[in-house]
Amino acid sequence: MEKKSNYLWSTILAAALALGVFVGGKLDFNDSPEKLFTTNSKKDKLNRLIDYIDYEYVDEINTDSIVDITVNNILEKLDPHSVYIPKEDMTEVSESMKGDFVGIGINFYPYRDTISVIRTIKDGPSFIKGIQPGDRILMADNDTLYGKKLPSERIVEKLKGKRGTAVKLKVYRKKEDRTFTVNVKRDLVPIKSVASYFMMSDDMGYIKVTRFAESTFKEFKIALKALQKKGAQKLTLDLRDNPGGYLGVAEQMADEFLKDGKLILFTKNKKGKINNIYATDKGSFEDKEIYVLINERSASASEIIAGALQDNDLGTIVGRRSFGKGLVQREMELGDGSAVRLTVSRYYTPTGRSIQRSYKKGNKDYYQRFTDRYHSGELTSVDSIKVADSLKFKTPKGKVVYGGGGIMPDEFVPIGTNEEEAVESMDSVGFISFFIFEHLDEDRARYNDYDQEEFIANFRVDDILFERFVDYAVSSNLKMRYYDFEDSLKLYLKAALAEQLYGANAHAKIKGQADAMLQRVLELDNPIVKQAETEAIESTN
Repeated sequence: MEKKSNYLWSTILAAALALGVFVGGKLDFNDSPEKLFTTNSKKDKLNRLIDYIDYEYVDEINTDSIVDITVNNILEKLDPHSVYIPKEDMTEVSESMKGDFVGIGINFYPYRDTISVIRTIKDGPSFIKGIQPGDRILMADNDTLYGKKLPSERIVEKLKGKRGTAVKLKVYRKKEDRTFTVNVKRDLVPIKSVASYFMMSDDMGYIKVTRFAESTFKEFKIALKALQKKGAQKLTLDLRDNPGGYLGVAEQMADEFLKDGKLILFTKNKKGKINNIYATDKGSFEDKEIYVLINERSASASEIIAGALQDNDLGTIVGRRSFGKGLVQREMELGDGSAVRLTVSRYYTPTGRSIQRSYKKGNKDYYQRFTDRYHSGELTSVDSIKVADSLKFKTPKGKVVYGGGGIMPDEFVPIGTNEEEAVESMDSVGFISFFIFEHLDEDRARYNDYDQEEFIANFRVDDILFERFVDYAVSSNLKMRYYDFEDSLKLYLKAALAEQLYGANAHAKIKGQADAMLQRVLELDNPIVKQAETEAIESTN
């Protein structure tokens, strides 16, 4: 039974790996057909077909949907990363990559048919107006928001609007048992791509970057400066699960670490034109020790940074082989509000490596081979990774690096056991967070006497809360050996409490205590370990 359960978890986790990574001319119909179609171009052939269906086909057909299907079918024949963005998705996609949207600045759960505030964004519109965690939003202007099973997207639509416009909220505050109204003026609300940052040790800072959007470099600089003020002379840059984003933002970030004139990457298009990207003299963290964390879901822009540092013999790459996306896309509008992100070039690391995985056998095979990494043992043992000798490259200092399917780390850290990853999954999908939300909704006052530093240093999850969580998980049909992982689960419960009480930085700092990659970084940064490993390398040469 246990073996069967482990296989089930492994299958779920393998699927999760794949999921962690996946984002003409006008015609004048007053003219005759002969005039409309005077050439045999490929474009005219498609236009002719659509027009025949529009004007001659026996039934009414939505040709817009046919065009969408056609565009998707064409792109599927190209590569796995050229994608179509329908008109209805453009706003959400654009906001995500821009790094902000216009709203009232709250995180919420639709809880028991009511919008329940988890927390407000500091200095955002709702924060300024005094809305607090645990408040229920009952109405927005004349729209009732309780007693309805409204999807989150519809709720967000009612709370978003034009910048500077006001929305009148009717709010129930449970802890005071009172209802009140407040006018909140909509404003820009950031979509953070720097998820967290904190000091790992007296001189080691940590920054977690989740994607490369327009605002990412600015967020990164703010975090880096804050850490430097606290004494950071070394940095751990966490790019795990980061699928990438804007190439230019990755170049800016790499420039922070590389000296003037160092090659960051080069791109090559179908005509063979090469564009070299070099570091400038603007870097604020040059000649300092840096560790970059990557895993199997780190892709694209994340791989650019890891590859640039590795090929320039700077820093240490820690983790597991990255995804392997070495293609550059450009977003192009299609004239009707939709767009296509089309692959326009390949990028190469400074040593000339292409880290793009092969997609010659089609998209299905491409993603299946990625998922197969879990079952092949690659994520648990570095010896299971097979790389052809032809893909070996050497850095200026003679270190061997590899192309052809992702960035290989300098220091391999295996994935956890099935149940260790199951605990992580419960946290990442919000299961633990929702349990903690319900707990705080019942008894938030018990935490009033803790400030953030005292909570991180001294608070311990007691057995009563742990037992309640086990009951909650079992009632949700999640089966595992909970008591074998009691310490880990208590730590995750504490981290979830910290996130809802104090924010993402507190959550990350607590979780870091059980993070194998972060613990490996601290080991590598230990002077005794450094000396021992240096001597071991020298003895083999």
